[in-house]
Amino acid sequence: MEEKKNILTYEGLKRYEEELHELKVVRRHEVAQKIKEAREQGDLSENAEYDAAKDEQRDIEARIGVLEKILKNVEVIADEDISADVINIGCTVVIRDMEEDETEEYSIVGSTEANSLLNKISNESPVGKALIGAAVGDTVSVSTPAGEFKYEVLEIRKTSQN
Repeated sequence: MEEKKNILTYEGLKRYEEELHELKVVRRHEVAQKIKEAREQGDLSENAEYDAAKDEQRDIEARIGVLEKILKNVEVIADEDISADVINIGCTVVIRDMEEDETEEYSIVGSTEANSLLNKISNESPVGKALIGAAVGDTVSVSTPAGEFKYEVLEIRKTSQN
């Protein structure tokens, strides 16, 4: 079975590459140094610093594995593939909740980059899925476990590519 592509914006790709570099080059070395210093203290069976450093090392190696897996099967949305005419990954949209008459702004990203605290919603989420392909002035209906919602698309722009 083919692995799912990890769709990333250019910004997301850069962020993951920088994190992977930091973990491999800086954090691995720091933890190795902590482990070395803890070993020099003697008896490892009751050495809290050694245990903490080994736990940190395990966490770092696990995160490196996750990042390498993401980056191994990545598809980057190129800036020229992003249009401000219709909503797609790499767009920021302003929508109006037609029931509450409130506006909301979201960036549409691949599921790997989704972060509701930063208003980055996945193209696979109910709202993201409903918005993909819509244009300014369109009304979209979204079925969620909480019920049916209608949104009007007010604005579409390319998410800034740093």
